[in-house]
Amino acid sequence: MGRELVDLFGRVHRDFRISVTDRCNFRCQYCMPEEGLDWLKREELLTFEEITRVTKILVENYGIHSVRLTGGEPTLRANLSDLISMLSELPIEIALTTNGITLEKNAHLLRSAGLSRINISIDSLKAEKFKEITHRDEMRKVIAGIEASLEAGLSPVKINVVAMRGVNDDEILDFAKFGRDRSVIVRFIEFMPLDADENWSTSSVLSQEEIFSTINSVYPLEAVERSNAPASRFRYIDGQGEIGIVASVTQKFCGSCDRIRITADGQFRNCLFSNEEFDLKEALRSGSSASEICELLELAVLAKRDGHGIGNVDFIRPARSMSQIGG
Repeated sequence: MGRELVDLFGRVHRDFRISVTDRCNFRCQYCMPEEGLDWLKREELLTFEEITRVTKILVENYGIHSVRLTGGEPTLRANLSDLISMLSELPIEIALTTNGITLEKNAHLLRSAGLSRINISIDSLKAEKFKEITHRDEMRKVIAGIEASLEAGLSPVKINVVAMRGVNDDEILDFAKFGRDRSVIVRFIEFMPLDADENWSTSSVLSQEEIFSTINSVYPLEAVERSNAPASRFRYIDGQGEIGIVASVTQKFCGSCDRIRITADGQFRNCLFSNEEFDLKEALRSGSSASEICELLELAVLAKRDGHGIGNVDFIRPARSMSQIGG
C-alpha cells in the first residue's frame, strides 16, 4: 500500500464515492427533469461483488480510507445492507448519502451492517415547499429518518441543504436552529450547474458569504481549520454544534479535493464536473487483473483538470445530472 493516487497537480485522492443506483423515489425538480429519466437496467449496474473488488483494489494499492454510497437514492438498491457488510470487511469508513425516506425502518439495520456516517438531504422544513420540490408529501418520514439515524448511533448525522435563492433562502435560520436543537450538522451547499432541467444560473446561487452572514448575525460562529472535506466548517461560539458550507461555485476548493467517484453503471469519474468517463465496468467484466485496473485508475486520475471551471466562459456542464452521477 505504498502508492498514492496522485493527479498532475499533486493532489492525492483518498475519498471514493460509489453510486449504487440511478433510481430515486423523489422527483426533485433540481436533479430530475419533469418528464423523468430512463432508468438503467439491472444488468447495467455494477454488482456488489464488482463494487467490493474495485474498492479493495483502491484500499490495498492507494490507501483509500473513506467510501460513500450514493445514488440516485441508494436505499432503493435491494439488499443494500449486504453491500455494506461486504465493504465493512475492508479497513475503511463507510458513509451514506440518502433522502432519508426509508431510514425510520432501516437505520438500525444499516448501522448493524457496518455503516458509520450518514448525510440526509432535505431542502425545506416547510411541508408544502418540501412537497413542491420533491413531488412527494413525505417530509415527516425524512424527519423521522433523521431521528432514527441518531437513535441508531450513526455519527455524525449531517443534513444536506442545497441553498437556492428564491426557493429556500428564507429558511437558512430555520435549518440552523434545526441542527442546534437536534445536535446534527447542517451542511449548506451552493446550488451547482447539475440540475436536470439546465435552468441553473449564477443569480440562483446563495453564496457562502450570504449563508454565513445570515446565521452569524443570530448565532455567532467561528471558523474551524479546513481539511480536504468539501465543506468549510464553522462552530457556534456558544458550543451548540457546527455548520458546514460547500461553496463549490463562489469559493471553489479544487486544489484540496481528494474525491474520486464511480457511477452506478461503472463509469469512473475524476471530478463531479468531468465531461470524461473511464469504463471500469468493462475492465471488471473482461477479466482485467488488479494491476491492469490500477493502470486505468491512474490514467483517469492523471487526466483530471486543475479545476471544474464553473463561471469560466469555456465551462461545459456535464452531460449527466446529479441523480445520474451520484453525490
